[in-house]
Amino acid sequence: MTTIAVPSDRTHWWQSRAVRRFARHRLALVGMVMITVLVLACIVGPLLLPYDSLYVDLRARFAPPFSGLHFLGTDPLGRDQTARLLEAGRISLLVGFSAMVLSTIIGTAVGVIAGYRGGRVGAALMRMVDAFLAFPSIFLVLALAALLKPSPTMITVIIAITSWMEVARIVEAEVRSLREREFVQAGRMLGLSGTHIMFREILPNVVGPIIVAATLTVARAILLEAYVSFLGYGIQPPLPSWGNMLNGAQQYLASAPWLAIVPGIMITMAVTSFNFIGDGLRDALDVRNDHM
Repeated sequence: MTTIAVPSDRTHWWQSRAVRRFARHRLALVGMVMITVLVLACIVGPLLLPYDSLYVDLRARFAPPFSGLHFLGTDPLGRDQTARLLEAGRISLLVGFSAMVLSTIIGTAVGVIAGYRGGRVGAALMRMVDAFLAFPSIFLVLALAALLKPSPTMITVIIAITSWMEVARIVEAEVRSLREREFVQAGRMLGLSGTHIMFREILPNVVGPIIVAATLTVARAILLEAYVSFLGYGIQPPLPSWGNMLNGAQQYLASAPWLAIVPGIMITMAVTSFNFIGDGLRDALDVRNDHM
């Protein structure tokens, strides 16, 4: 099958320049370190703790941080706060990454088709995007979460179907600027199908903006999940998430502030890290920086 490819040496040169630009972005490197530590802690940490997230020690209720084996203290039921925090991190990060993948797939498909086809098809798809964007996403998420049975899978789907529009608009603009380029015209002259040109020739040239948008979508998905769970429409106890841990801690802010402070710090770390990485990727993948 005929494929119009960018020369490998040019591709490798561009990739190496992008890596070097990313490595010079200090906040992006800080974000990479923070999110790597966070992910490893959430994956490995629960296996190393003496208690799991559901173990109840009634004699240790409201234990403060650094008290015995309870490194971050315990909650009102005597459950180990560290175990719950790391287990909640698994769920929140999994929801964030899964929602990012699903929303990126939807947004990319809509954006590529709308940008390449143009005309009535493109206009109809972009008006659909505008219709979704006309409603604040948090209200859409809350409405859907209130109507459907909350679970990690359902919350992931709800966040994804309310987060794909930004990706679609970015991809549509990029594809529209590329559809009349020489390599696309050459593909048409060779008799390549529209699907082949869209997803094999044009799509690889818009991977950079998609990666940046996807990284920022993870941060947004984690924040949305925490917000919905905090309001009681997301992940339901006893399954922990950072959002419902904050919900359960709000009545103990004066007597046990660590119950709210620690989940809040974890949410802040995760969201800030992905935003730092997204900013670094945006600078690294911007070809205009090659001349700076």
